[in-house]
Amino acid sequence: MKEENNPAFSYRPIGIIHSPYQDPAGMPIQPQGARGVQGRVEIYEEYRPGLSDLEGFSRIFLIYSFHRSAGYGLVVIPFLDARPRGVFSTRAPRRPNAIGLSIVRLERVKDGELVIADVDILDGTPLFDIKPYVPAFDAYPDERSGWLSGCDEKVAEARSDRRFLDKTLDS
Repeated sequence: MKEENNPAFSYRPIGIIHSPYQDPAGMPIQPQGARGVQGRVEIYEEYRPGLSDLEGFSRIFLIYSFHRSAGYGLVVIPFLDARPRGVFSTRAPRRPNAIGLSIVRLERVKDGELVIADVDILDGTPLFDIKPYVPAFDAYPDERSGWLSGCDEKVAEARSDRRFLDKTLDS
């Protein structure tokens, strides 16, 4: 379907993610490369009642905006490869809908703030939603990983650069 045939959607942030990363260049590209990196999520007052019972989970999904990504490319050169790939087979931030997803460790919930670890997200990132990570629902270790097979060892050391901020650097 073409874009003009689809309704527009808008989302309001429920909070802001805070991390030590002020610039995309040099930050981890996945939570595996950010083990132990601390951050916090400030939840806006009106959404704080929704945090009830969250502290019983050790990990959570954060769904957020890639707010610093410029435009999008349907073919990109991802961080873990030198070959151009279809954006939907990557986790590159420059997407038609710049929505990010990270699984982080939840350390504690206090006064409308989440203290988190394994953070691979830019400071000041708008948060759209939180979902609990449930191993019985969310882990499929025997599934195929496409072109990313064999990248497990590289992801912990891989770091971001500025390629998705500059529209001229990918296809």
